[in-house]
Amino acid sequence: MSATAPDTAFPAPHGSARVHEPRRPDCPWCGSARLRTRLRTGDLRRHRPGLFTVDQCRDCRHTFQNPRLTPEGLAFYRRAVRGAPRDPATERVLALHAARHRRRATARAMLPYGEPESWLDVGTGLARFPDTAREFFPYTAFDGTDLGPHVERARELGRIEEAHVGPLTDPGVLARLAGRYDVVSLLHHLERTTDPRAELHAALDALRPGGHLLIETLDPHCAYAALFGRWWLPYDQPRRLHLLPRRNLREELGARGCEIVAAGHRAAHVPHDLAGLAALALSHALPAPDTPWRAIPPSPAEQRLRTALLHAGTPLVVAAAAVDLALSPLARHTPLANSYRLIARKPKR
Repeated sequence: MSATAPDTAFPAPHGSARVHEPRRPDCPWCGSARLRTRLRTGDLRRHRPGLFTVDQCRDCRHTFQNPRLTPEGLAFYRRAVRGAPRDPATERVLALHAARHRRRATARAMLPYGEPESWLDVGTGLARFPDTAREFFPYTAFDGTDLGPHVERARELGRIEEAHVGPLTDPGVLARLAGRYDVVSLLHHLERTTDPRAELHAALDALRPGGHLLIETLDPHCAYAALFGRWWLPYDQPRRLHLLPRRNLREELGARGCEIVAAGHRAAHVPHDLAGLAALALSHALPAPDTPWRAIPPSPAEQRLRTALLHAGTPLVVAAAAVDLALSPLARHTPLANSYRLIARKPKR
């Protein structure tokens, strides 16, 4: 999902009611009231104010932010702010999700199903994935949707043919796209949506009969999530709202008559858990960064000390990344795998 244009100010909302919805007493996926709290955390990555809770359903294992941010709250925490602190180590770790070799591997996963005539990438941002996938599907027409204006820039760059601003669930957007595509991709998109079931149904509605839905998303059953708690980088509170167990997605797709043609963790795992832990812990252990919303900024000496210690701690993050890569062949086949891929075929009738 693309970021919005940076602001020079970061005005705080007035009252928590504008930031959080009421706390849910039940699971948004199955409706069970048997919930447990997995973690409470602040914004460890961007150091913005607030406390966030992640609950898990004891029945279907769906994991979700509770209380969820309101649309205004989401805009508040996703907004790019000029002058906000940036920790390069954490940003480099997160960038592994979008690394070129990963985009190529995801595109290659669709080769067994032939070259599609049309492909919609949901939450495409600057459309780096369609640009990469065109290497394997040169005659496919790629389109994209996104909440922000980057998707229009992607069209200007020639990476996609049509750009649609807004959520796929928006009736106006879906009316234009319904039944048009041979492939719809949802790549680490469902975890950022307010209603992943509605997003999934909208993606299926955009497919032609017999078309394929390509999903990659985080696995809440990952053993690292249990081991690291709030220091598990993929939680990324408050920006990620839902983590969906693979079984839930399979059942939901099956209820729509879809056939699961490929599923697994091996190809979707991103080896960055230890490096993410090291980067977050390093940033948290150092003197607090200067932020636009702090009433009293740190002294120049404290700012210089933080910068120096960040640079000094970078080798620790690099070492952790090396361990991630070394463990990756094993982790892909064990509960340490942090993501999974599903490819589903929509029924022909």
